[in-house]
Amino acid sequence: MNKFDKKIQRVKKILGSDEEPIVNKKTLKIYLEYLKKNITLPCCLTGIEDFLWEEFYVLGPGDRDEYEQMKKTRASYTDVFRLVNFQDYISEDFGILVGIKRILGVNQRHFILGLEWLKCTEKNSKNYQLIDDYSVWFCNYR
Repeated sequence: MNKFDKKIQRVKKILGSDEEPIVNKKTLKIYLEYLKKNITLPCCLTGIEDFLWEEFYVLGPGDRDEYEQMKKTRASYTDVFRLVNFQDYISEDFGILVGIKRILGVNQRHFILGLEWLKCTEKNSKNYQLIDDYSVWFCNYR
């Protein structure tokens, strides 16, 4: 069994079903409750890849100085965040939303982001696998 299949088997176990683990409001609610009970705090997170607003600057012709200025008020995939809470609002489009706080730098702002955009900074922790499994499931089964 490959890594992807192992992840999906863990997701099926969380959802309590051997059926195809489709993302919908019911399965998102189950996953949300599971994560609330199983994520160990403190949990530090960072971006998996550049956030949508950053593509113009990271991959495109955007001005580097403008990008650095915008990062002061917007969450960046290069930031390190502390997981503050899980939001109760879920949607099939945005998945599970989390409240996070930037922990490095002068501008320690609060943000709300979709969990699928984030990964745990501690690769060998239980949190890393829990969040990674969620992201793989959400991105592949919605």
